[in-house]
Amino acid sequence: MTATEPTGSPSSPGDGNDDDSLAELGYRPELKRTLGNFHTFAAGVSYISILTGTFQLFYFGIAFGGPAYWWSWPMVFAGQLMVALCFCELAARYPVAGSIYNWAKKMGGPHVGWIGGWMMLTATMVSLAAVALAYQVTLPQIDPVFQFVGDGSGKNDAAANAVLLGSVLILFTTLVNAFGVKLMARINSAGVLIELVAAVVLIILLAAHITRSPSETLTDTNGLGAGQNLGYLGAFLTASLASAYVMYGFDTAASLGEESHNPSRNAPRAILRALVASFIIGGLILLFALMSVPDLHAKELSVDGLQFVVLSTLGSTIGDIVLWCVVIAITVCELAVHTAGIRLMFAMARDNNLPAGTHLARVNPRFQTPVIPAVVIGLVAIIILVININQPQIFSVITSIAIIMIYLAYLAVTAPMLVQRLRGKWKPREGSFSLGRFGLPINIIAVLWGAGMSINLAWPRPDVYNAQPPHHWYLQWGAFVFIGIVGGVGFAYYWFVQRHRTGVLEEHRSEQPPAAGTPGSPETPR
Repeated sequence: MTATEPTGSPSSPGDGNDDDSLAELGYRPELKRTLGNFHTFAAGVSYISILTGTFQLFYFGIAFGGPAYWWSWPMVFAGQLMVALCFCELAARYPVAGSIYNWAKKMGGPHVGWIGGWMMLTATMVSLAAVALAYQVTLPQIDPVFQFVGDGSGKNDAAANAVLLGSVLILFTTLVNAFGVKLMARINSAGVLIELVAAVVLIILLAAHITRSPSETLTDTNGLGAGQNLGYLGAFLTASLASAYVMYGFDTAASLGEESHNPSRNAPRAILRALVASFIIGGLILLFALMSVPDLHAKELSVDGLQFVVLSTLGSTIGDIVLWCVVIAITVCELAVHTAGIRLMFAMARDNNLPAGTHLARVNPRFQTPVIPAVVIGLVAIIILVININQPQIFSVITSIAIIMIYLAYLAVTAPMLVQRLRGKWKPREGSFSLGRFGLPINIIAVLWGAGMSINLAWPRPDVYNAQPPHHWYLQWGAFVFIGIVGGVGFAYYWFVQRHRTGVLEEHRSEQPPAAGTPGSPETPR
């Protein structure tokens, strides 16, 4: 975040109305608006990070669904588009930091807001660790010199090296975020530009090496699902996790709303553009990779994934260049995840909804950003990374479950929003993005999609949550156990301790009281 400025002094025409939206939530406009259209678009694109996600999870989709798993990509896009459209209406009405938390609070009340924010915050810190692991998947393939711990053949060599590389990356994103949003935005935008150019070039190169038709490729199931109760549908639903694990985070464009010019107009556009661009580019990369790989049934596809396709199809020189672009994509993805987490922690803290809220919500006068949240989130992510050294299965379970928690946090927004629509209490901002008469059916689909995909993600599949021995029931049922513990313990703390202190902190409070009678208006200190 950037320097504070006097209340009511917007940076550009149109920002005054957005400051009024903050006042309705009970906050005064503290943060200087410096980000433009491409900055917010880049934030959403880098969080989704097509190159990071596809290169990290392609092997999973192939292993469980064969080439035909590609169809999960448009399926997930269609579902997430419904969610994104609901978010667009909210972003136009409330362009505010910690968007998910504030939207859930506004739609469902303070308790729903807290649990939605807590789920999202926990998932963000775990995701920060999970994304950092992608360095280990890519850098040693470019050059063995990046295998600093052992030679990679030892039992814990890869895991320990992943912690080392990941910690360096988290340290970098912590420092960048501590130095302010402008530096973060410049690095992120440059990285996203490189990622987009690299992705388009990769699509062209793969298209030039096509060896089979789409019909031949997209109907090949590798015989998976045979003998299962649901047949290939069961295999496909498992493989769809590879797409579901990628296509989220588009709300980041709205979470930077307090630091963006005219966010009520630009944030909805950034959300949709980020999601649509990621869908198109990612879908073409996956399709042309499957159509161009020399052997569609090579075992390496389900082990090394897209890295194998690039190196075997394009050769080592071009392949290494592409992989370096993937490293850049991983870096800006990590940066965007960390940035979103900081805004969320700041947003909850200024409502005094976290321990030490006064300190967590303080904007450092020198670096003009909440430095403490940046450091806290970075340290928690590194601690989670360390688990990977001796307990890789537990780490795998935790990182998989983090994605479910994000889907649940989204559901904590769309479900209460649907209730508000049915009660006739939801009104989009006049003159801004509106779904009109399509709002209700889109909202219904968004809720059904969110609930259905959450169940699919959490389903206790041994191959997903306990693939390697030792086999334990708590790993297979890890989604329910971990989310139950995180949600239950967290909400218990909130209910018995923190909620009695909840209220916008004095130094962040608007001089204009929040609108009376609106769902989820910030409570006064008690």
